[in-house]
Amino acid sequence: MPESEVTASSLSSVPIGRRLPPLAQEDRWVAPDGWALRRITCPPLPGTAPRGRLLFLPGRGDIYEKYLESLEEWQGRGWHVTALDWRGQGGSGRLGLDDLTGHIDDFTIWVNDLSAFWQGWCRPGEGPHVLVGHSMGGHLAMRAVAERKLVPDALILSAPMLGFYAPGLPVWAQHLYARIMASLGDSRRPAWKGGEKPGSSARLRMRLLTHDQRRSEDELWWREHRPWLNTGAASWRWMERAVASRKAIFAPGVLESVDVPVLLISTSADRLVSHGAVVEAARRLPHARLIALGSEARHEVLREADAVRAPLMAAIDEFLDEVAPVKA
Repeated sequence: MPESEVTASSLSSVPIGRRLPPLAQEDRWVAPDGWALRRITCPPLPGTAPRGRLLFLPGRGDIYEKYLESLEEWQGRGWHVTALDWRGQGGSGRLGLDDLTGHIDDFTIWVNDLSAFWQGWCRPGEGPHVLVGHSMGGHLAMRAVAERKLVPDALILSAPMLGFYAPGLPVWAQHLYARIMASLGDSRRPAWKGGEKPGSSARLRMRLLTHDQRRSEDELWWREHRPWLNTGAASWRWMERAVASRKAIFAPGVLESVDVPVLLISTSADRLVSHGAVVEAARRLPHARLIALGSEARHEVLREADAVRAPLMAAIDEFLDEVAPVKA
């Protein structure tokens, strides 16, 4: 995977969404079983007061390039920022039957990857240590924290995939259907054709993800320049395991046991994940705050138009200043 084609120096004259942040380094982190996960590290800029360490986790089929703008803003505020591509997607290899299908045998594999990475990534005296997850990344972050596989100083969930957008279809029925479909053939086969959800196409992606034309085009630019990063539909096994993992998170007493400050950002206009599930999680978490958006925001709230995104980034800063101040 030739990542030297697009470097910070070669992109110094292009917009923020199409270049790497200053001083950014891309490399691989090797999991305990030998699987290599792609990561990017953005250390604080010289002369910037250290704020702590922040780990960002993208969603299903995501690539960290989509969030370079946010990574650079956090870097500029003094955070030592890291982002990962999940095993089996983006620049971290594939697990399905082809180069596009997003597959995993069990979400526990991802939780264990995150736990192992976190243990080596944390640095005594360089805290606070903050975990930020979008969509599936938010799901996995929530589950890892709920299972006490790691304990961040603060957790931020951006449109977390705590349930699917499936009006009229209860969770038990979603799980039954996914189990049946996974059993009718190779469970690694794609569950649908296309990208983010069944029935979607490239032309409809923006209607699902963001109102912002420029940010939408930035993503397409990266996928054109780094085509090996593209991931398509999820596998039927992924679908079944996703619902099973959701049920584990919402089991009685699980969310209630989370003793970490959590900021959840969700939108009722989301057509990929369940806004209602996020609202329920916010109600059950002991130290949760919810920013509930409406028609002004689509799924990728951190890549929305400036009028929506800027207040969200400011709210994240305020939350972290309060619950995760710089440690003396």
